[in-house]
Amino acid sequence: MYIKKLKIEKQEIGINYLKNKILNALILFCFLFFKIGVTVENKIPALCQVFKEYFPIGAAVNLKTVVSHSELLKKHFNSITLENHLKWGLIHPLPDKYNFEDADKIIKFAIENKMKIRGHTLVWHVQIPDWVFKDEKGNMIDKEKLLERLYEHIKNVVGYYKGKIYAWDVVNEAISDKKNEFLRDVPWYNICGEEVIEKAFIWTHEIDPDAILFYNDYNIEFPTKREKVYQLIKKLKEKGVPIHGVGIQAHWKLDEKMPEYLEESIKKFASLGLQVQITEFDISIYLDDNEKFNSPLEVPSERFIKQKEIYKKAFEVIRRNKQYITGVTFWGIADDATWLDKFPVKGRKDFPLLFDINHNPKQVFWEIVKF
Repeated sequence: MYIKKLKIEKQEIGINYLKNKILNALILFCFLFFKIGVTVENKIPALCQVFKEYFPIGAAVNLKTVVSHSELLKKHFNSITLENHLKWGLIHPLPDKYNFEDADKIIKFAIENKMKIRGHTLVWHVQIPDWVFKDEKGNMIDKEKLLERLYEHIKNVVGYYKGKIYAWDVVNEAISDKKNEFLRDVPWYNICGEEVIEKAFIWTHEIDPDAILFYNDYNIEFPTKREKVYQLIKKLKEKGVPIHGVGIQAHWKLDEKMPEYLEESIKKFASLGLQVQITEFDISIYLDDNEKFNSPLEVPSERFIKQKEIYKKAFEVIRRNKQYITGVTFWGIADDATWLDKFPVKGRKDFPLLFDINHNPKQVFWEIVKF
């Protein structure tokens, strides 16, 4: 009986010893796995820290992405632009109704994480309700009435966020893409002409004198449109209109000349004494509207190589002109959620940013941060 008991005790000791060895091995594995993970994470430099001595690094955000991409935002970005929630259609849908709640949530996130906030936008021809331009009978209103409505909008929106939003895209995309047309053929300019642009800047400055005020547009890297925007801003400056900067959106395709065009534009606008910001940066991997890829694995590898090279050259240009640049903002955060997924081809997936669909840095990220 004693011998049998001794055998059982030995077996239990052996089993417990084996259990302890396995448990210790698991603990060691978990520790090493966690440590390696932390080490890898720590080796990824924060974008905003890399460029701390140059300019803020921003991203366009919405209600979803400040939650789904919060960790990327907190680590890599120190500035945000509200993608849609300050546009007239969402924040001021009816004459006597303002929706500040959604924008407030995003701005609260930014303030809590010590991020600068850009306001986008006060005068734009898209995402704006019909009532802004029409009377109760559906007829187009006159200049006096439209300017009155604009003033009320600026007073209420800019006034509400005074002290929180450091810069505004006051006027967005006013210049026409057509060769023989200066201002766009849209109600703002058909009714008011250039006066609406002047008044928008004057009134925004009046309501918030500390805000930095920008004219924002796309394709102004190209000589023809660049010159038109230059002439518009030059005229505003000569009249004493309080305009402080120009926003170069930089929505690019895989065009190797774009960095060179960008540098020419930066210097051109800086010659007017303006700040320059890159306000909506992304580089599509598509060459034309007939292509469609559903995952990054389907994209020809040379597209990502070319994207990487163009981004690298662009940042070389931006760093070289850091005395003029006061901000660089990407129009999105990572490739899993980008406005180019549905534009200009419905249902098409694009991969235009520095972080992939899993929120990991792409090769282009490393090209930008190592200099």
